[in-house]
Amino acid sequence: MTIQPIKNKQDYQRALQRLEEIFDAEPGTKEGDELELLSILIDHYEQQGDAIDLPDPVEAIRFRMDQLGLEQKDLAKLLGYKSRVSEILNKKRKLSLNMIRILQKELNISADVLVRDYQ
Repeated sequence: MTIQPIKNKQDYQRALQRLEEIFDAEPGTKEGDELELLSILIDHYEQQGDAIDLPDPVEAIRFRMDQLGLEQKDLAKLLGYKSRVSEILNKKRKLSLNMIRILQKELNISADVLVRDYQ
């Protein structure tokens, strides 16, 4: 792929998609170099304030669970009771600071996303 500046949301989405495709590239390889450059460009675009808003915390959790093939019972092992997880996923309970720390560490979800208000 030819690396190009990110000038709009369409370019941004295309860059994110490519970044996801090569996310596990080894450093020092052609794809590893591309990954590094794309990361810099994406970060620069996001710093400019024209990037897409951060996702809803619950949607981010659901997305990450889907990516990792996790079910509610797996999340309950991290956060406690199944009923608590159900309340969180149904937006009836807010995440505690401890839950945010666990989700950030175990599911690798940014705390910036997890601390946002539910939509």
